[in-house]
Amino acid sequence: MDLAEIQKILQAKVYTDVNLADIEIKTACGSDLLSDVLAFTKEKTLLLTGLIHPQVLRTVEMLDLVGVVFVRGKEPSREMIELAQEKGLPLLSTAYPMYEACGKLYSKGIPGNSEQQ
Repeated sequence: MDLAEIQKILQAKVYTDVNLADIEIKTACGSDLLSDVLAFTKEKTLLLTGLIHPQVLRTVEMLDLVGVVFVRGKEPSREMIELAQEKGLPLLSTAYPMYEACGKLYSKGIPGNSEQQ
């Protein structure tokens, strides 16, 4: 599934100028612990988090994840948006809480990292 479809499912606001239809999502990970993200994510993973901190973007870049969806209506700072734009990382935000956002994606066929084929 591409990120444009995910943006519609989550009714998410987009903060960076990237072509969402060109970004394929294989799995998703919902976490507010970057140590878990480091330990359990795989490539082509979309991160859903409530953390609003530039370290999130550095983690995403280091692990070659495909982008970030901030949950609970959280919005990235201008600094984060500029850094993400520089790196070509998609940043989105949804009003859904993490549990519901992850559930919506799972019900549409996006597996978690333990189910990646």
